Amino acid sequence: MQVEHKKQVSESFRLGALLAIVGGFLDAYTYICRGEVFSNSQTGNTVLVGLSLAQSDFKGALYHFVPVIAFIAGIILTEIIKSRVKPKPTFIHWRQIIIGAEIIILFIISFVPTGIYDVVVNVSISFICAMQVEAFRKVNGTNLATTMCTGNLRTATEQIYISVVEKDKVKMKKSTQAYGIVFFFIVGACIGGILTNMYLEKAILVASGILCVVFLFMFKNSERDFLKQLEKCDKLDEN
Repeated sequence: MQVEHKKQVSESFRLGALLAIVGGFLDAYTYICRGEVFSNSQTGNTVLVGLSLAQSDFKGALYHFVPVIAFIAGIILTEIIKSRVKPKPTFIHWRQIIIGAEIIILFIISFVPTGIYDVVVNVSISFICAMQVEAFRKVNGTNLATTMCTGNLRTATEQIYISVVEKDKVKMKKSTQAYGIVFFFIVGACIGGILTNMYLEKAILVASGILCVVFLFMFKNSERDFLKQLEKCDKLDEN
């Protein structure tokens, strides 16, 4: 028996597009004014760890491994928040807590000058990107990431191939969504590149502002879920 996927606002394409814009923005931001690094995906960092070890550069290996640790910590913290908040009746969804943390951290980063503290900024962004990618893993039921593109490109291409071979319109829709998330990631990188060149570290306030929109947008579902949870609690009390 096929279980119908419950559509949530946190999995909507509109919200995924906004988060992808932020993801692209942050990559452009860290590359331009925070030491030419990409802090969203950890593939590059793990490669640099290996290269540093091959050259017996243990300090360099540690330098590139710290963001990986921050990414792991972000995943763990997200799961802790999810397990602690989700079962309880609350007006704030646990994913909104993740977005709220991102907003605050990005706001603080905007006041950190470029230069000596870039490593702290990059580690912080790696941390919040891990939280985002762990909390928002799907778009309309399809596994997609909003802070990196490789997996999305694979999914999009795979789905479009299957849709052509099997003439499946659902697969075509999934492919379009996946390519759409990649497109908005590029849009975010473009916006991030332009604004970072103009405003340097202050440009990240734009990303924080977009996340504020995401936070408010999620209230569309939060109130309804809150009332449903209260109703369930009332029924349990009656029994």
